[in-house]
Amino acid sequence: MATLVEPPVSEALATRHSWIGGRAEPGRAGTRPAIDPATGRPFAEASLLDAGQAASAVGAAAAAFPAWRALPFRERGAHLLNAREVLVRRAPEIARLIEREQGKPAAEACAVEIFPALESLKHAAREAEEVLRDEEVESPVLLFSHKECRITYEPFGVVLVITPWNYPLFLSVAGVVSALAAGNTVVLKPAPATSIVGLEIGALFREAGLPAGVVNVVSIDDAVAPALVEDPRLGKILFVGSAATGRRVMASAAKNLTPVLLELGGKDAAVVCKDADLDQAARGIVWGAFVNAGQTCVSVERVYVEEPVADAFLERVVEETRRLRMGDPAGGDVEIGPLTLERQRRIVEEQVADAVAKGARVLTGGVRPPGPGFFYPPTVLTQVDHSMRVMAEETFGPLLPIVRVASVDEAVKLANDSDYGLTASGWTRDPTTARLLQERLSAGVVSINDCVSSLGDPAAPYGGLRRSGFGRSHGALGLREMAQAKYLTRDASRRPMLWWYPYDAAYGRFMAAAVKALHARSWLERLRGHWVLARIPRLWRRFGALRLLRNVDKLL
Repeated sequence: MATLVEPPVSEALATRHSWIGGRAEPGRAGTRPAIDPATGRPFAEASLLDAGQAASAVGAAAAAFPAWRALPFRERGAHLLNAREVLVRRAPEIARLIEREQGKPAAEACAVEIFPALESLKHAAREAEEVLRDEEVESPVLLFSHKECRITYEPFGVVLVITPWNYPLFLSVAGVVSALAAGNTVVLKPAPATSIVGLEIGALFREAGLPAGVVNVVSIDDAVAPALVEDPRLGKILFVGSAATGRRVMASAAKNLTPVLLELGGKDAAVVCKDADLDQAARGIVWGAFVNAGQTCVSVERVYVEEPVADAFLERVVEETRRLRMGDPAGGDVEIGPLTLERQRRIVEEQVADAVAKGARVLTGGVRPPGPGFFYPPTVLTQVDHSMRVMAEETFGPLLPIVRVASVDEAVKLANDSDYGLTASGWTRDPTTARLLQERLSAGVVSINDCVSSLGDPAAPYGGLRRSGFGRSHGALGLREMAQAKYLTRDASRRPMLWWYPYDAAYGRFMAAAVKALHARSWLERLRGHWVLARIPRLWRRFGALRLLRNVDKLL
């Protein structure tokens, strides 16, 4: 079982406030303590905005929108790169703050929060102009060949970004910068459990010199949140969190038909094939299961391993898991910190108890350690099946259930037997098997011989299927999600359109011939239609001979 390092005593931090219109705004609705999950004790507090103050954050963002939208991409990108410089400079203290409030070790916070946040800032600053540039469109329809057409991508306006507590810096920054790069202004609502980190993001963008009101960060009570979501001034909502909360957000947004992008939970599967490099698979899956104490939406939460290598794989997994050190990250070198919330630890305990009652076997872990804090050891289960909660419900904790299967086909079938479909991984040395797994595993992301890391690639679109949500964030698709496509068409000619009034006999002959010329299955019938069209003066007057010749391919 993982060893437990005793927590140290630390100093308290000052009260923190929301950011509205570029200023720190003390809340009028009381305060909420920030809890150190390693000790269970408060170490700071955040003042809470009332409903009127929260609404004023939307007002500040709306007021800042016209000027921010009008900035060229390069100027918006320069602001994002300034924020990147601030984050680089303040990385050590922010990593320690994440460690203190959320529970992951500071070194891990650098790897999975600060580093991908920096990459997101750089990617959005450098790629948004190319991704969102105007696109020329040429119609394949002969009758529209005289038009000049293009697609532009315009911002929504005010984007509400609602983020969870498991990656309080990275997921917030990634959502905010995509919205900003596309020309939107933002109201960020961080999770209550990690309000202090969220408010620090407001300070970071303020220090970077963004105009007042472009980024607003609100600390509010859950009772105020529905009114914020229902604000008719919002152009779009990006929600990252649980499926249950996502449904509530979507229902509230529906009152104003506000578009919503939902990034929800996962029950991500790994398939270990009999030809896999077992050392690599064991190390990768143990990290993928227990990084951030398993509190990752793309954590490995189910493993299906082919029977011929099951014993050897289990042995390696248990050995790797038992090497992990658990404790307060502030007290020394540890890999596993506490869970962020006590209620999350109870969910883990309940799933383990349910599995054991139904015949599962605990190979390591499985017992809450004594002492303060919300710790739970990394736990490996075997002899599990899909009747158990641990195989069906999202865990969001350090549990790794492993199932023996007879074949890759059985593994894929079981892996796809889930209400979720966020990510999946396959572990094999055979290129053919790798392609099969990538094609057949039903998930938004499928990785071979790796897991979880795609979330940190700013060019990789992120999102899932079924109860894992809809829409995509990150990468080019994430930038496109933060903009509305507008189709623009221009006809410079003064001549009337071919389909305008009057509907006379000549018009009837023209349309009948056009249908056959452009869409008849028989080449002979199409040629007859072309012959009729060629003798209709109305067509020549509208297009002219040169334009018709340039578009002759559209007659085919």
